[in-house]
Formats: sequence, structure tokens, C-alpha cells
Amino acid sequence: MSSSTSTTGGTVSSTARHKTRLAVPSGTDSSSRSTYGSGSGGGALSSLGTVMSPAQYLARLVDVQQMDVQSALDQMRTLCTLSPQRVYKTSYYRKQTKNHWARDDPAFCFLQMVFLALASIAYCVAFREDSLVSSTIGFAIKSILINWFGLGILIASIGREFANRHLTVHQSSSHVRQGVEWLYAFDIHCNAFFPLFVALYGLQFFLLPIVLGKSLLSLILANTLYAAAFSWYFYITHLGYRALPFLSSTEVFLFPIAGIMIVYLINLVGYPFGFGWNASRIMAHFYFD
Repeated sequence: MSSSTSTTGGTVSSTARHKTRLAVPSGTDSSSRSTYGSGSGGGALSSLGTVMSPAQYLARLVDVQQMDVQSALDQMRTLCTLSPQRVYKTSYYRKQTKNHWARDDPAFCFLQMVFLALASIAYCVAFREDSLVSSTIGFAIKSILINWFGLGILIASIGREFANRHLTVHQSSSHVRQGVEWLYAFDIHCNAFFPLFVALYGLQFFLLPIVLGKSLLSLILANTLYAAAFSWYFYITHLGYRALPFLSSTEVFLFPIAGIMIVYLINLVGYPFGFGWNASRIMAHFYFD
């Protein structure tokens, strides 16, 4: 009798241990188990099922109380350091726990829109626009809807399409085909845009009396500011795509920096011959003349 009981108890204990080994770790989305499957089309669709759609993302954008503003501010601060790649570690952790790379918290985008709106007011006051309200609204529309959102959609779409077509590593048939999420590509743009915002909306604001001059010093300072800002933009863009393990040769996103340097040198060398363009003066003429 005792032998039977012992055998039964051992069987139950063995079964319990077996079930424990098969359990999905807490905090991990169950859909992440389909990341690697048989390679069929159904498996691929399953692995992409947790990706938030742009419409869902925009819907969350109006729910301010659910945003983690402090985390977004910490990421913005990190992007302005010499180690901006640390921001993309959170994307890796998100992939492990939620099975998608893109942010599901729109706090980062919300703060960028707020900062752009505040910068629009500051610039319109600095340039002493006649109608402060209408000029601020106009400049904010250009800054938010065109410079940040419109160009962001275009750049994210081009970058995602190029990466999926030409940079994806071909894996064996036993692996599910992976691709760059559109929202993640837009996240990359948002990350890259913030240091550019700090340089061209923040730092430039305090240097306006200098960079709007016609001297060689003004040209060098203004063009250096713009060259550094756009170079940092493409560098952080490169880091964002490099963080994806299924992409290769992401150095192509650094190529525009070479073009920026060429234009910078042409303006510097051409200044004595009346050929130099001051980027800050061009900005002022485009937005406020």
C-alpha cells in the first residue's frame, strides 16, 4: 500500500516538475512563442500579431495619464550623450517581453510636439512677428506637421522599405521571416530628431545674434551647427537599424553624412568667392520673411 502511494506521489511530483519546465515565464507575451516556427505563412502572421497599428498608437496619444513621461525624458537625455545607443536597449527588452520593437507608450512623441510648440512661440517672439498668434500657429504647423511628422513619415517609410528589401539577413527555412516594423522605423526618426531639435531649435535660438550675421564667423558657426545636427540625426538612425539582429550592412544609413560634409566644405571654401551660404540665414528667410 505504501509502495503504491509512494509510486503515485513520485508520478505526481514528476508531472509537476515537467509542467513547470514547460510554463511560459511570467511577463512574457505568449505570442512571443511564435517568433520561431515552422516557417509557414501562418507562423509569420502570428509573430506579427502583437505589433500596434498606427491608428492604435494615435488613439493612445490623447491619453496623457497613461504616459510614462519620466521614462521619455530619460531617453531624451540619453540621446544627447555620447552613448545614444543605450536607448535601443529598451527596444530589445520590449521585443523579448511583448514581441514587438516599437514603443507602445506615445509619451516620447507627445513631449516632442510640446517642445516644438514652445519653440515656435519663442522664435516668433524673437523675430518680433506682427501677429504673434497667427505666426506662432503657422510656424508650429510647419515645425510639427511638416518638419517632424510629415518628413518623419516619409523617412521612416523609405528607411523601412529599404531595410526590408536590401538589408534583411536571409535565414534558414526553419525561421520565421522578420521585418522592420513601421512604428519602429518612426521611433528611430523620433529618436534621431530630438538631438537635432536641441541643436537647431534650442542652441541656435541663443546664438541667433551671432549666426544671423554676414561674417565668416557667423557662416562657420551656423553651418557647423547644422552639419553636426544632421550628422547626429543620421548617426542615431544608423544605430536604430543596427540594433535589429536580422539586418546587416546598416552602415548605409551613415552615407548621407559624407554628403553633409561635402556641402559644408563647399560653403566654407566658396565664402571668399561669394559662394558661401549661411544655413541659419536661409532658415530665417524661409520661415520669417
